[in-house]
Amino acid sequence: MPISVCVAGVTGDVGRLLTAAILAQADLDLTSAVARSTAGRTVGAVLGCDSAVEIRSTVGEAIAKDSFDVLVDYTSAVAALGNAQTAVSVGKHVVIGSSGITAEQFAQLDAEARSRRVGLLHGNFALTAVLAQVFATAAARYIKSWEIVEYAHDDKMDAVSGTARELAHRLAQQGPPQQTIAPNAFVGDCRSRGATVEGTQVHAVRLPGLVFGFEVLFGRSQERLTIKHEVGSHAEPYIDGTLLAIRKAPTLVGLHQGLESVLDLQLS
Repeated sequence: MPISVCVAGVTGDVGRLLTAAILAQADLDLTSAVARSTAGRTVGAVLGCDSAVEIRSTVGEAIAKDSFDVLVDYTSAVAALGNAQTAVSVGKHVVIGSSGITAEQFAQLDAEARSRRVGLLHGNFALTAVLAQVFATAAARYIKSWEIVEYAHDDKMDAVSGTARELAHRLAQQGPPQQTIAPNAFVGDCRSRGATVEGTQVHAVRLPGLVFGFEVLFGRSQERLTIKHEVGSHAEPYIDGTLLAIRKAPTLVGLHQGLESVLDLQLS
């Protein structure tokens, strides 16, 4: 049986491409879609594809009117948490590509997902981002001084991003980075040292002309290592990883952070 999917944010940049990709898969079935601005119209009429699925205004409406196994959320930092909570509360598996949910909120989602015996998979699903996080985590085993710089367009509301938070969490598993001077001990404006996320200093750059990227800077005496990921303005990098996430979600219970957590990408 194909996995039935609801795409929240179906008219967004990622949602449009993802919908077309789902429709092309033999093992996936688009049975529901959410976009407030085009609610009541069909996916086919809005996106110019072969789909009679009617677009709903909210995830709650989609749950009431449609049948699906997995909710995929590519909405916004404001809407993603509520959408995930609504879906998990009725036993739906969830894939979250949106950013902006905090560690504390994910802990609550994890507890609810475990109680409902459903899977919740969150991450930056661009495969090069996944690999960069795996490589950075491996490097942190041996190089104990690092910081993160992330880059995004100036209209990205969440700072730091979900990707940077996830990366900081993974690096923290290798032990806190070594610091000669604690961030709050500097003379002057200590905010210039960035945000402290699970012991890692994270610097969020927001400027017109940027899309999204991050780099992890590692330093030792007389040597440096930089692991960097960047994407362009097109949504294509996120599609293959999201399709993998949709296929994995029904096999999971509870929260899994990062696509690498369910793929054979761990470095031993």
